[in-house]
Amino acid sequence: MKKLEQVYEGKAKKVFKTDHPDQYIVEYKDDATAFNGQKKGTILGKGVINNKVTNHLMQMLEEKGIPTHFIQELSDRETLVRKVSIVPIEVIVRNIVAGSLATRLGISEGTPLKRPVLEYSYKNDELGDPMINTYHALAMELASEDELVTINRYALKVNQLLLSYFADRGIELVDFKLEFGRLSDGTVVLADEISPDTCRLWDAKTHEKLDKDRFRRDLGNVEDAYQEILRRVMGD
Repeated sequence: MKKLEQVYEGKAKKVFKTDHPDQYIVEYKDDATAFNGQKKGTILGKGVINNKVTNHLMQMLEEKGIPTHFIQELSDRETLVRKVSIVPIEVIVRNIVAGSLATRLGISEGTPLKRPVLEYSYKNDELGDPMINTYHALAMELASEDELVTINRYALKVNQLLLSYFADRGIELVDFKLEFGRLSDGTVVLADEISPDTCRLWDAKTHEKLDKDRFRRDLGNVEDAYQEILRRVMGD
């Protein structure tokens, strides 16, 4: 597989064309951002950890019936994926109150929710990824009704699978963000990443934060937290 020109660079990843028209190479970076890019820094080794954790979880989800863009891990930082057109909606799944939800609703962080909550954000950095609902998504033609039904079904199934997976490893899955993409034939698949960058992950006993909140909130030991997630996920 030949790596060709870069077609995209985001906050955490670069994407390159290959000599196959329907396959891209994703390269994970150590760059870290928070608050829509207002806070910037570096988490040493983050790119390697996020690449390996994402690929491990994507393969597990594939085995459980969730289609993804994953093809093959190429190196510590690079993965071969199916080319997708990203649906410009971030899907947030919440199991425990944390972050902005605590602020918006006035509920104490750490309060378990009676059932999972799904939220949408419009993927637009200039606007700060504002929250939207189904009506916005349809009116703006971000996705079709059928696609939203599929996305919701996949998101709730992913939540169910990850809750069990992380619980077995002593981790609480507080909340997480998912992105979906369309293959060339229009099929919706899970894309982007599942990592300590995109999930709130707490130790099940101590409730210690083992995710990017350590960077966001200047809690220290960020690299150690990411390494701990890698160790538990990979079983090393």
